[in-house]
Amino acid sequence: MCTGMTARIRTVPSVDDLINTGKQKKQTVAFATTEDLADCSGLAIGSPTHFGNMTSGLQYWLEKTSGLWFSGALVNKPAAVFTSSASQHGGQETTLMNMINPLMHHGMLVVGVTYPSGHLVKTQKGGTPYGASHVAGEGHGDGALTDLEHTIAIEQGKRLAEIASALGKLNTEG
Repeated sequence: MCTGMTARIRTVPSVDDLINTGKQKKQTVAFATTEDLADCSGLAIGSPTHFGNMTSGLQYWLEKTSGLWFSGALVNKPAAVFTSSASQHGGQETTLMNMINPLMHHGMLVVGVTYPSGHLVKTQKGGTPYGASHVAGEGHGDGALTDLEHTIAIEQGKRLAEIASALGKLNTEG
């Protein structure tokens, strides 16, 4: 674990929640805000794969971050992406790349998964150089993470925390 890093877990509303805001059920999770992004040292963002793309709720939420883009609030902050799909060829890599696009426009530094550990070449399910991934199987998530999927996700998160910590130290020293 990286010293000094704390995870803050947030979600974004679904499009159904956005459309039915007046009829919204009691909110039991914390929704992400642009202030969460502006304050973060690093960002890990994930989405299930929907036809090779992120969810429409996440896409909508990211499109509302142009104020952060204008101010440059996310420039040089590290970011990682992760996903899950029902099948091996369910569009994981295109989903990850589609999530990376707005982060690149914000000037963020994308933290992928590296090959030196050897886990990417061994996995038969999830895991890509673009980000951690999981093949859930049909039935909407009834398949548990494989040991390699779990290891790849942990390695990516650790790398993100280490880079965020190092960049934070550079910013306070310089």
